[in-house]
Amino acid sequence: MGGDFGPSVTVAAAAECLAEFAQIRLILVGDERRILSSLTASSKPYQDRLEIIHSDEVVMMNEKPANALRNKKQSSMALAIESVASGVAGACVSAGNTGALMALSRSILGMLQGIDRPAFIREIPTLTSHCHVLDLGANIGCDAKHLYQFGVMGSIVARAVDHIERPRVALLNVGQEESKGIDQVREAAKMLLNNPEINYIGFVEGDHIFADEADVIVCDGFVGNVALKTSEGLAKMVSSLLERTFQQNLYSKTLGFLSKPVLKKLVQQIDPKRHNGASLLGLKGTVVKSHGNADVASFKQAVKRALYEASGSLPQLIQKNITEIGIKTSR
Repeated sequence: MGGDFGPSVTVAAAAECLAEFAQIRLILVGDERRILSSLTASSKPYQDRLEIIHSDEVVMMNEKPANALRNKKQSSMALAIESVASGVAGACVSAGNTGALMALSRSILGMLQGIDRPAFIREIPTLTSHCHVLDLGANIGCDAKHLYQFGVMGSIVARAVDHIERPRVALLNVGQEESKGIDQVREAAKMLLNNPEINYIGFVEGDHIFADEADVIVCDGFVGNVALKTSEGLAKMVSSLLERTFQQNLYSKTLGFLSKPVLKKLVQQIDPKRHNGASLLGLKGTVVKSHGNADVASFKQAVKRALYEASGSLPQLIQKNITEIGIKTSR
């Protein structure tokens, strides 16, 4: 029910996922009447793998997380997360209120042992492949211990997803010199450097995020969210400028026509919609946050990410590896 478009996007994306992946079942949580009205004739062949859980309550996009925790325990968002906690579902995907999603997920699912705060992680395209960046908005302020924990979790994810034996882990900072940055970042650098299980490579600056210099880049949620939104805005601007440039005159239109296959590939590589879906790491279950303004194709990417992580039991894998990589599990 969340996001800018609600069931018109989420239900349509669910139907496309059911058509593409024969092995999955999907649960749609929300207003049953609106969900049913959003189902099209093309989704009917897959309705035996589709379940609806009705909820009259919705967490509004501008609602405070504390209010959602206290007063929206039967909301569509809360019931979706509950389905993961009870084992009915393998993952929850939401385009709704980010703060409420994090607060409800933390309350209902609980944290992994040794992890104090959840962190949003997402793959960011680079020159040759991608890197994993966290935190992308779950925590505005982090101390050194939190950043260290994010680095450990990110390293585990890169090992599991990309099959890299020793992922390169870096901290996002205002300079590469050891003396640069705030105290929390410099202290986190020492903690990561002192852990032999982490391949810590030092600080990277913002313009190095896309240079394929690191496999995991760690920052607090404020910095990460600004960096993410800036890069997405830049990608949209580049796409618009390219389109406008090749429409200026007959000569540019001809060039545009001849280079269309190359340009199409470039636009696809930088298109934020292809990378939609940020996982909330550190929880005992899989929760994926979609952009609120996601269209059908974009929301489908978030569902596919959840499917991949659920099939790989990512939270359990992180918990299994935490002790040997160096986070004490006692609180």
